[in-house]
Amino acid sequence: MKPEDRALVDRFCEMLAAEAGASRNTLLAYRRDLDAAAQTLTSLETAASDDLSRLGAAWSELAPSTVARRSAALRRFYGFLFDEALRPDDPSGALPRPSLQRPLPRILDADEVEAIFAAVEDKAASGEPLAVRNLALIELLYGSGLRATELVSLPRRAVRPGQPFLMLRGKGDKERLVPVSARATEAVAQWTVHVPPSSAWLFPSGKAHLSRVRLFQLVRAMAGEAGIAPDRVSPHVLRHAFATHLLAGGADLRVLQTLLGHADIATTQIYTHVDAARLVELVNARHPLATDPR
Repeated sequence: MKPEDRALVDRFCEMLAAEAGASRNTLLAYRRDLDAAAQTLTSLETAASDDLSRLGAAWSELAPSTVARRSAALRRFYGFLFDEALRPDDPSGALPRPSLQRPLPRILDADEVEAIFAAVEDKAASGEPLAVRNLALIELLYGSGLRATELVSLPRRAVRPGQPFLMLRGKGDKERLVPVSARATEAVAQWTVHVPPSSAWLFPSGKAHLSRVRLFQLVRAMAGEAGIAPDRVSPHVLRHAFATHLLAGGADLRVLQTLLGHADIATTQIYTHVDAARLVELVNARHPLATDPR
């Protein structure tokens, strides 16, 4: 990368860190994509629309997701240069825009989730510590929509009686409020009595906390005990079920975006699949023309 281009990329990353609160990993990702583009372009600073339009052919061997990511990085970079009057135009309209079709995530219906809970609650009724722990895990996964890493790394006192939410520092090092149901609070309280007072974690394991891999194994085992194929269930599937079922119950998409901690609402739209029948029912019930007597 030319020194002039590197200086501009440095200023761009300083802006992302200061104004957008971008994490170190995000900044490194932007630098990698801009550096890759600089290897194809003669100059990032002086590239014209014609130069950017040729990137599609140069990147033809790359995965569509990679092309989309690099284009997004360049689009934001040139928008910054234009806004800061560092160049008189924004040529990013000529960048390739690959068509991305994301597969819908696997889903569980409400009856299947209830079956998992019934099996877990039945075992937890014995008071056996690990069974009680599993109930607390599943309550937080489905009841609060936590990511696996967020769940296993919860501090010992993250969930407190009388406090219907907890503060998380999640993906991208961003904080968000997460709801905690009365059921989850009770399950955690029952589990906490089994957690050593010296533990820094709510779900300790050895000298650290429960691992994501172990959580994955536990969730699959719980599904199997409920008569559901284990390969259909994972911590992320339960997080998705949290969002799907809330949306089906009438939750606003923007609210879900906040609860899930998504930076882009497009991600929320992918994770919150609603069946076509409900969409038709919603239009028929709520659209003004549906009740128009004409």
